[in-house]
Amino acid sequence: MLFAPRDREILALAVPALFALVCEPLFLLVDTAVVGSLGTVPQAGLGIAAAVLATAVNLFVFLAYATTASVARTLGAGDLRGALARGVDGLWLAAGLGIAAALVTGLGAPALVNLFGAGPEVSHQAVTYLAWSAPGVPAMLVVLAATGVLRGLQDTRTPLAVAAGGSVVNAVLNLVLVRGTGLRIAGSGLGTALTQAGMAVVTVAVVTRGARRRGVSLRPRPAGIRAGGVAGLPLLVRTLALRATLLLTTYAATRLGVAQLAAHQIVSSLWTLLALTLDALAIAAQALTGRALGAGDVAGTRAATARMVRWGVGGGAVTGAVLLAVHGLVEPLFSADPAVRGAMGAAVVVAAVMQPLAGFVFVLDGVLIGAGDGRYLALTALVQLAVYAPLVGLVLREGPVGTAGLVWLWIAFSGGWMAVRGTFLGLRARGGTWLVTGAPG
Repeated sequence: MLFAPRDREILALAVPALFALVCEPLFLLVDTAVVGSLGTVPQAGLGIAAAVLATAVNLFVFLAYATTASVARTLGAGDLRGALARGVDGLWLAAGLGIAAALVTGLGAPALVNLFGAGPEVSHQAVTYLAWSAPGVPAMLVVLAATGVLRGLQDTRTPLAVAAGGSVVNAVLNLVLVRGTGLRIAGSGLGTALTQAGMAVVTVAVVTRGARRRGVSLRPRPAGIRAGGVAGLPLLVRTLALRATLLLTTYAATRLGVAQLAAHQIVSSLWTLLALTLDALAIAAQALTGRALGAGDVAGTRAATARMVRWGVGGGAVTGAVLLAVHGLVEPLFSADPAVRGAMGAAVVVAAVMQPLAGFVFVLDGVLIGAGDGRYLALTALVQLAVYAPLVGLVLREGPVGTAGLVWLWIAFSGGWMAVRGTFLGLRARGGTWLVTGAPG
């Protein structure tokens, strides 16, 4: 038998999630390629703007993760109506947080960009992109929450259809608005915002249709919204620490030169693509772990965890090998600048070699999120940041500049930081404290 029953269950969730997640970084890769045709300065500006926008959205990734876990555990306990009610609460929470995040991102764009210390030309490009893309932030958060609901219901196919359609629309809008209208980098930001709004409409319609069938009220429930926010707070702290790590890495890249910053943006986009590819297994881990613990199946949870870890490490080896094989072919797609392409090629090798470690980390992260072990994840994420910051300081203080400096930066990030994460996650998974059964409180 090629695949055991447990493997087929994992793949039934992970494969659609894989293609949906691959679509997400394609948004940024399309932006990077289209904006790259405008020159190195706009592309460097996009690197900073993308880091800020990703932070504004991913700070609230708990809207997907915590919702997946709570809906899956409630479903595992046999309460479909309660699972849908938790999902509706998550949508309302996402809408409120999205409006606040959009205001901060749009109005605070100049101050946020200035934190990176780039030159005035690069900063201007970054602020322009943020000003046009910020109105799409509420839709982005609503899509996160709706996707979490569907994953918790063991449905990863609907998010795939929405993400695939959004990727196509985003590519067309970027080409038309950047090149066809003369909006340049502003057109790229506007295209992303419009695409996300359309995706939000579709995903919300799917969730609310299911809720109506089960007689679940669509009105906001203050108690449920508040409970969702409290449950997601530890994951918010975890995400803050993770985003601080990524922003610190981008900040360090700005100190290595404009070409190196542009190369870092490209490699970061490719890393995100591969990371989200592996994160498909983490999504399966969230859904399966939540459902199994909700049903009280501790033995099944451990068996699934062991199997998914093997899939994660093996998947990382495959994605790393693919990246090594094709990176020379894709470099011309992102930049015509030889300095950018040279720096990119060197850093990509490091990112590819570290992919098996990344697969191990992402799967165990998904398992513990599905188990609702947010407090441990939050605490250890802060410790990991405290360990990583001196590594970055050492690279900037003692390391070389230019391309060699970018290589050492990626060694510290994809090797050092990920190894620390893997240590904490592995130790936790070996214990039993996280194996709490039943529906969430």
